[in-house]
Amino acid sequence: MILFVHGSDNLLVIKDILEGVVGGKELETATIMRITHNNPERILTVTILALCLPSPGNAQVVTFWPREGGGPRNAFPGFGQHIQSYSLPEQQCTNGFDLDRSSGQCLDIDECRTIPEACRGDMMCVNQNGGYLCIPRTNPVYRGPYSNPYSNPYSGPYPAAAPPLSAPNYPTISRPLICRFGYQMDESNQCVDVDECATDSHQCNPTQICINTEGGYTCSCTDGYWLLEGQCLDIDECRYGYCQQLCANVPGSYSCTCNPGFTLNEDGRSCQDVNECATENPCVQTCVNTYGSFICRCDPGYELADDGVHCSDMDECSFSEFLCQHECVNQPGTYFCSCPPGYILLDDNRSCQDINECEHRNHTCSLQQTCYNLQGGFKCIDPIRCEEPYLRISDNRCMCPAENPGCRDQPFTILYRDMDVVSGRSVPADIFQMQATTRYPGAYYIFQIKSGNEGREFYMRQTGPISATLVMTRPIKGPREIQLDLEMITVNTVINFRGSSVIRLRIYVSQYPF
Repeated sequence: MILFVHGSDNLLVIKDILEGVVGGKELETATIMRITHNNPERILTVTILALCLPSPGNAQVVTFWPREGGGPRNAFPGFGQHIQSYSLPEQQCTNGFDLDRSSGQCLDIDECRTIPEACRGDMMCVNQNGGYLCIPRTNPVYRGPYSNPYSNPYSGPYPAAAPPLSAPNYPTISRPLICRFGYQMDESNQCVDVDECATDSHQCNPTQICINTEGGYTCSCTDGYWLLEGQCLDIDECRYGYCQQLCANVPGSYSCTCNPGFTLNEDGRSCQDVNECATENPCVQTCVNTYGSFICRCDPGYELADDGVHCSDMDECSFSEFLCQHECVNQPGTYFCSCPPGYILLDDNRSCQDINECEHRNHTCSLQQTCYNLQGGFKCIDPIRCEEPYLRISDNRCMCPAENPGCRDQPFTILYRDMDVVSGRSVPADIFQMQATTRYPGAYYIFQIKSGNEGREFYMRQTGPISATLVMTRPIKGPREIQLDLEMITVNTVINFRGSSVIRLRIYVSQYPF
């Protein structure tokens, strides 16, 4: 019998040929041909000693005897030492098998359907368990359902065919179930997943956790750790700004907190301002919420205490003595200005104005007296009394008759006048003017203070030939009454005359500077 093989994996093809054709029984002769570039080439004529292929996952040595001589030897040098007692990993399938992921089993690949032009020429493809055969279509043993799609038969010379064999009785080759790595056979001959984590058959180190997967497992770290060189190390979440304000790293986690005046939101990371004014309102009077805190404010007239919460009355009167014209009266949260008797408070609530008691007839003067209004009061002036040798000629004037010898060295007339000034009036100040009523030819006038100026608070400044002004040179504190005799001397050189007149000025200094 002549068998043809394709490709370089001759040994597996030979194995498939022998397994499928003879089923492990002795065969007198078998000629194996290899087709390269559509040219058949005789490889070897052998006689089978044994063939053992118990399962698709294992292969053992196949020993051949060459027809041309000698004892038993390996059919191909080096073949035995490469495959002897070698087992493929369970999680993989050998050549000619494909892994069924749903069942975890290795199923045969039908190369006659999947490989285009699997057999050429007058050869037909026969699928085998883990491989396929290319045999002549005239082979009486095989009548496979597959036909070669090529219509051009091989026209080259063929080697002499071996004597025909009788059709053997083929044994049925079973296909044992093999579960891939990570699966095991259950009682129902089904491949089920092995829970390596539950059976403690994993290779995870103590710092890792085992997570079972379909067909395997994964070594991972818990939340808050990361895998570095096979070890689970704590992640410092605070370095990555997980918290809005304060962050405290703990093994495998972190904790966010907020500054005073803030509260942690439900997300556990961000902070929200606390409105202290709406919750507890620590301020005594007015509370103003700020971002992360609050401030207390006081009503007008109060000032914030050192504790920043309480309010104390502000003594406005202590700020300035000019707040009120007269007197400042402090009250809780405010103040008011008051005026002394004889004054009323103006609309500006700080200035005082004199009350004219004489005009309003709010005085105590008798009918014989004259009411003279002063700043802050009044004065009841009695009628003047002219002393001898003076005669009263009007309500405020006394005259000394010229024919009276006692009047020779006395002022001719004494005129009584009254005025008032406020206490502490600024100086110098012109307060009174004196002037001659009649001017005689060849006469001139001299003005002077005859009496009452012992403190030198005044002096007379002549402002013209017939007039002069009384000037106050020093501030005078009241209440006080001052009487000055202002004398005007008349000198006439033509008629050799010298005479004088006096104004008796009574000055009333008020108690207050207004």
